[in-house]
Amino acid sequence: MSQVDAGWGAGPSGRYETLAERFRPVFAEIRATAVERDRERRLPHAEIGWLREATFTTLRLAPSEGGHGASLPELFALLIELSAADSNVTNALRAHFGFTEDALCSSSPEWRAAWIARIGAGETVGSGVSETGPAKVGAFDTVVRRRDGRPVVDGRKFYTTGSLFADYIHLAAEDEAGGAVTAAVPVRAPGVTIVDDWDGFGQALTASGTVTFEAVALDPALIKPDPARFPYATAFFQLVHLATLAGIGRAAAEDVARLVAERTRVYSHGNAGRTADDPQIQAVVGRVRSNAYAAGAVVLKAAEAVQRVSDAHRAGSPELERQATLADVEVNQAVSVVTDLVLSATTSLFDALGASAVKVGAGLDRYWRNARTLASHNPRIYRDRSVGAFAISGEAPPRQYRVGAA
Repeated sequence: MSQVDAGWGAGPSGRYETLAERFRPVFAEIRATAVERDRERRLPHAEIGWLREATFTTLRLAPSEGGHGASLPELFALLIELSAADSNVTNALRAHFGFTEDALCSSSPEWRAAWIARIGAGETVGSGVSETGPAKVGAFDTVVRRRDGRPVVDGRKFYTTGSLFADYIHLAAEDEAGGAVTAAVPVRAPGVTIVDDWDGFGQALTASGTVTFEAVALDPALIKPDPARFPYATAFFQLVHLATLAGIGRAAAEDVARLVAERTRVYSHGNAGRTADDPQIQAVVGRVRSNAYAAGAVVLKAAEAVQRVSDAHRAGSPELERQATLADVEVNQAVSVVTDLVLSATTSLFDALGASAVKVGAGLDRYWRNARTLASHNPRIYRDRSVGAFAISGEAPPRQYRVGAA
């Protein structure tokens, strides 16, 4: 069924349905076991493998490079659909899609060619950026040193989302002089240890735990010549979270409608002989679905702004910096709106089903848990402040909160 026929609206391009049809059977297979995997804390190794086999991880590459030439709005529309199947899987691939943009935007032809070839062959990249502890903003405790003439990594990363499923870890670190270093570290390199110790109540299957690097020898060819990230990185990574939230809202809307339609028990003080005919229950279901619809529409509108930055970069446009600032503004404006819409939807859906909605088998609690966890990334109060500062004085939002930050 197309998005139009399902009532979610047209995709972002005339060819979107053809592109999406390739992946929808995989999304359906992922969704079929999502509740069970969440309950058993079973990591989605197989599910991410299916997406690799379907070439979902190469979406942004040109067809000649093993990809599909997807635009950014097309990518984000597909991420909404994937998130409706399982938001954990989208989050686990977030760093990979960001690394893909890094490769596409790289100023080094050699680095670009090498990584486009690896990504086109199905290899994936996880996150090794964030750290806990006393490191100051703009600095990392993870260090690349020279030993016997070779670069060696020592350090510890947390929130290493997706690395347990990936072939490489995208590492942000410092050299001995305090300069920025960006590298890709093979997950099976001696001295790399990945631990699934993320214990959050939501997004539990993203493997967002700890990676330690103990005297890990780095191939110099895996150190990026220019450590800078792509010019729309901040907007891109935040928009992945918003697309994931929109997908959670869509899945919650579909599930609550299905469960109400199937429900045979009625409230003694209800308004109809069947729960599905009760106008108050219908209003709850309608509000949940409307919130999900609006969240998706906002995400795709913001994706257009991010696409404009990508286009400006490819064209070498003098408008690049301004377009990047405006994309940050649009995405920040979307944060509070999408967050409120989806948190409201995943809370109010319980009013349609009563105590039945909290049964473990229903799986509805995971929508709120996952949405609340995602909404806690880069808190919206800071996004609201940056939007207000732009509106009042034209102040540009912070581009990065920490060097190399995702």
